[in-house]
Amino acid sequence: MRRGLVHVLAWSLATGAAVTLSWWGVHTVMTGTVYDRPRALPITAADATTQGAKPLASSTNRATPSKGSVTPSSPSPKPTETPRTPTPSKTPPQNTGPSPTTSGQVKSYDTDGGRVVFDIGATSATLVSATPGAGWSMQVWKTQTWIRVEFGAGADRVSVFCTWHDGPPRVEIGNY
Repeated sequence: MRRGLVHVLAWSLATGAAVTLSWWGVHTVMTGTVYDRPRALPITAADATTQGAKPLASSTNRATPSKGSVTPSSPSPKPTETPRTPTPSKTPPQNTGPSPTTSGQVKSYDTDGGRVVFDIGATSATLVSATPGAGWSMQVWKTQTWIRVEFGAGADRVSVFCTWHDGPPRVEIGNY
């Protein structure tokens, strides 16, 4: 009986040590992969639709069924309304000056490894989002004068550099 208790105690200690070591290793690696979340850009009057500020649908909100649309409980096989798509408003954009949170144009760059979106201003840039393609991983480096996004898959590497240390921001894409 005593011998069995010693074996169970030894097994419990070894298992606890292994779980602790594994958790610490995974935690250390995952902490290094976190980057700033993309920020939402403000919507100006030029971005408004003719339907006002009411969104049609998004990936996180389900559209509420309209009066004539088909729902699981409705017996009608066809909707009576046609879906509407947003159209840009015809009003000219109002020049209210740059917002302190945005400084320029939002530009996206599609590469073999994924997609990178920058908010490019006159003297600096910020990373809006970076999304790796299927089968690709991603790393992001940021400093005061440049941002680098690198996509990797096996031995293939695609880097997207945005630099502004010696002039206005410019973007360079390189395959390695």
